[in-house]
Amino acid sequence: MSGANFTGQQFSNKAKGFAAPTQLPRDEAEREDWQAANRAWWQATPMRYDWREAIPHEPGSKAYFQEIDRRFFSSAQKALPGCQRPFDILIPFEELADKDVLEIGVGQGSHAQLIAPFCKSFTGIDLTPIAAEVTAKRLQVFGLPGSILQMDAEEMAFPAERFDYIWSWGVIHHSADTLRILREMRRVLRSNGVATVMVYHRSWWNYYLVSGLLRGLLQGKLRDQASIHSVCQSGTDGAIARHYTAREWLNCCRGLFKVDWIRIYGLKTDIIPLPYGRLKNGVERLLPDSVAQLLIHKFRLGSFLVAQMRKSAE
Repeated sequence: MSGANFTGQQFSNKAKGFAAPTQLPRDEAEREDWQAANRAWWQATPMRYDWREAIPHEPGSKAYFQEIDRRFFSSAQKALPGCQRPFDILIPFEELADKDVLEIGVGQGSHAQLIAPFCKSFTGIDLTPIAAEVTAKRLQVFGLPGSILQMDAEEMAFPAERFDYIWSWGVIHHSADTLRILREMRRVLRSNGVATVMVYHRSWWNYYLVSGLLRGLLQGKLRDQASIHSVCQSGTDGAIARHYTAREWLNCCRGLFKVDWIRIYGLKTDIIPLPYGRLKNGVERLLPDSVAQLLIHKFRLGSFLVAQMRKSAE
């Protein structure tokens, strides 16, 4: 793990040629280049939720994982109000007892630890060695069942119809070819199998106004970057970060999945047009949760698009 950019401050090494919010690679050579950039970025900058405050525990220890979960789940609770257990309004824990489950993109293993105790079998994959190594260590530390593999979700090594349920939180929009992953997900899902995924949502407010125009003006990035897309990419993790509208996501799934539902989630920070700092924190505290949730969910201003998708008939 030495040399990793754990703080996430170096939002560089972006994939060259990625010039539009949902652009796919133009050819196989570009796909391979983008995936190489993607792998390098996530290997150097694992998702640990410690951008502004270091984790004061030995990596791989029980305390280390518990602190990651505290930060992650505290943030998630703000985006997903009403959960009794983290993510239980999205993950059907009580329905997994007889299910073979696949997680695409394990990160530091927070979701793996949540899901593994509830399902028949748990398999997690990740593009990078560091994520696979750390998540396998987590399952070992907590005595949990499961198999963790380093694997590219665009080229899964599983046989067809291997899994009943797929979970992926904030992962597949970072891959070189998101559509290729959707095809692979369909292939490895059994008949009537279900997938729940989160990808970034492109709203006029959060993407174009707050993250793009205002951030670009306040930080002077519009002078250096050619477009709002470039400004958004410069402040987003990953070598690639696609942002979809609900309609675009439905189009991606057409012919592959029946979309049961799409919901928009997000944080209060998504709707406050101010840079990180005391003023933004103060406004966040003053803004009533009910008002924030109305804007995020009902008016679809949030930055997370979550979809439940079912394998459609041939």
